[in-house]
Amino acid sequence: MKTNRLEAFSDGVLAIIITIMVLELKIPEGHTLESLKPIIPTFITYILSFVYLGIYWNNHHHLMHASDTVNGKVLWANLHLLFWLSLFPFATGYMGENHFEYLPTAVYGFVLLMASLAWGILFYVLRQKHSNQTIFRKAYNRVWKAYTSTGLYAIGTVISFFYPVIAISIYVLVAILWFIPNKQLEKTIITN
Repeated sequence: MKTNRLEAFSDGVLAIIITIMVLELKIPEGHTLESLKPIIPTFITYILSFVYLGIYWNNHHHLMHASDTVNGKVLWANLHLLFWLSLFPFATGYMGENHFEYLPTAVYGFVLLMASLAWGILFYVLRQKHSNQTIFRKAYNRVWKAYTSTGLYAIGTVISFFYPVIAISIYVLVAILWFIPNKQLEKTIITN
């Protein structure tokens, strides 16, 4: 099976997830700056989650573009990833509405960790399908970001029970890490 159907389905699920997240933002009562104050933590968390979903969407697009076909294993691995991404609205609202308390911050980190592990499984299943001479292997010859981010999510999740602000800083750091484009990946995919 070609990758376009899988990519279209995943795009639709991500669009729904983002829509659910924005609908969870509560409209404040009042018209002053003071009335916006209670929703600031939720809005900050929404921005972080939106960036993360954008990163996953972007990288998923590149992953599918570098891949030529998918099989049943890839479909299930992709659904596994989408499951964890579908929990972003819950984790976003839980952390934001509870003003970055330790348990909600840990839950948010756990969802990030599990989405990262699911991404790794999808990547591994796709990697098994491609020989060393394919675009996929050439584009994805370095995977240090994936290992680093998974480790940082685990550390952030544990740290959130003691220092939630440090955990959130770790989550932001990982987002920045992924926000920086992989020049080798883009060069390999664009030239092929």
